[in-house]
Amino acid sequence: MALDGIFLSRIRDEIAQTVLGFRVEKIQQPTRDEIILVLRGKGGARRLLICVRSDSPRVHFTEQTAENPAAPPMFCMLLRKHLTAAKLTDVRQQGLDRLLLLTFDASNEIGDRVTLTLCVEIMGTYSNLILIGENGKILDAAKRIDFAASSVRQILPGLPYVLPTPQDKLCLEHSDVSAVLDRLRQTPNKLLSGALMNAVQGISPIIARELTFRTAGDDAPVGALSENVWHALEIQLQKVKDGLHRDTQVCMVCDEAGAPKEIAFLEILQYGTARQSVMFPNASALLDRFFAERDRAVRLHARGKDLLRTLSNLTDRTARKLAMQKKELTACADRETNRLYGELITANLHALQKGSVFFDVPNYYDNMQPVRIPADPALSPKENANRYYRDYRKAKTAEGMLTKLIAQGETELAYFASVLDALSRADTQAELDAIRVELTEQGYLKARSGKKQKAPKALPPLEFRTSDGFRVLVGRNNLQNDRLSLKTANKTDLWLHTQGFPGSHVILETNGEDVPDRAIEQAAVIAATHSKAADSSLVPVDYTPVKKLKKPVGAKPGKVIYHEYFTIMVKPDKTACERWAVKK
Repeated sequence: MALDGIFLSRIRDEIAQTVLGFRVEKIQQPTRDEIILVLRGKGGARRLLICVRSDSPRVHFTEQTAENPAAPPMFCMLLRKHLTAAKLTDVRQQGLDRLLLLTFDASNEIGDRVTLTLCVEIMGTYSNLILIGENGKILDAAKRIDFAASSVRQILPGLPYVLPTPQDKLCLEHSDVSAVLDRLRQTPNKLLSGALMNAVQGISPIIARELTFRTAGDDAPVGALSENVWHALEIQLQKVKDGLHRDTQVCMVCDEAGAPKEIAFLEILQYGTARQSVMFPNASALLDRFFAERDRAVRLHARGKDLLRTLSNLTDRTARKLAMQKKELTACADRETNRLYGELITANLHALQKGSVFFDVPNYYDNMQPVRIPADPALSPKENANRYYRDYRKAKTAEGMLTKLIAQGETELAYFASVLDALSRADTQAELDAIRVELTEQGYLKARSGKKQKAPKALPPLEFRTSDGFRVLVGRNNLQNDRLSLKTANKTDLWLHTQGFPGSHVILETNGEDVPDRAIEQAAVIAATHSKAADSSLVPVDYTPVKKLKKPVGAKPGKVIYHEYFTIMVKPDKTACERWAVKK
């Protein structure tokens, strides 16, 4: 996915048409690489997201809400100091390069009017957000670049801001299409898509391939193109040039499963029926949709990485210990042979002599067939028998202990898998805190030192409504699963859980009524979607009355047992769950 210069120009036009003259009401920094400017004017408030993360740099209006850290980062505090109440007066782009300049009319510490510029550089790994003072010097940046990081261009407070060196490409805003065609003809041996990338400013690889597909079909060297292809290419480039300042739709390319894969400022036809093109009325709506899930995962991963690391380490350690214990248990399988050898030696003590390296004795358990038993020549026959008896007792004791330890280890692994599943679906900091409390109570995390931490507020379960109006509650973590299934739910309610997969406990409230099959099926879909099997095509879900559940003594949070149940096969459906969800 690449946000190219022409796509950025659509966002530039959106900003110019929507929020010029608006004032900065709030500034938020959800993560190190994200800034949200809340701009308010006569048309209400709009949220402008600026992201300089290396894998997804962009700027656009957003409807998504993001949780902010308890203490704002230093860069956020600096932006608040200089830009709060500032008026956005201009937005401009350097040609069709991936660089946007937002100009603000602000006040300094003594109340004088000053002009500040917020520069958004969309350049992959080198993406940055830089605040520039009236004198052209850098006040600060989201990413400071010193001499150790770059000997060519430093971004540090106090240094004059210098624009990135422009590439030797033609900008369709200021160049004729004929000039682009002339530039292309100068590289006859280069494939057309590559030549377009080298000649035209502001287009991404997918656009270069699309122009090639629409004009030449297959990618071919520039020198081999026919006049018909050159004519078709001229028409396509002119369409791109004419559409630069028009309100045209933009395109999101999705795979067969509907997952977004690429974006473009024109409709993508090159994939045929292998992929689907979904059109959006503006660039912000597309980007907001495209990155919503990815951003949530990135933010939660950043905040919950200590939990993820702890759980991964616990899982790996327990799995290694289990493997060793199972190997030792396999070795204990020979204990009966040790007992047999001890008995046979004891039964034949009168015929055996010290100093033998083996004893040949009849096996009265097998029709007196001869058995050769290894012996220690330094020990007497009786001492050899005692050694075999001792090995037998040791193996028998070890087997009992190992069987118990293996069962405990497998229970722990299942518990860690359930916590990892809850962590993967955590949407808020409060949910992460609840998981942290659970692991602390179970002894897997140390309580944080220092002053006593305030216990996080108990979260309510997720709530849904089936199409028949039945209420469905979903636990967010293991502690809540226990409360929901064993305390909150009525005995006549239905309990649902994926069979063989970690997942949330789901309660379908019956209110003492007969529940139609459709409501049970929808509750099962909710259970499957809120489990580790959410990406599977078909998932078995068990359901049973709550009164059939039992909590084993000493069991981990979230662990219940049941013996009478029904099973239904359903397909997880996140879209349907969003439709059934009760918004709070």
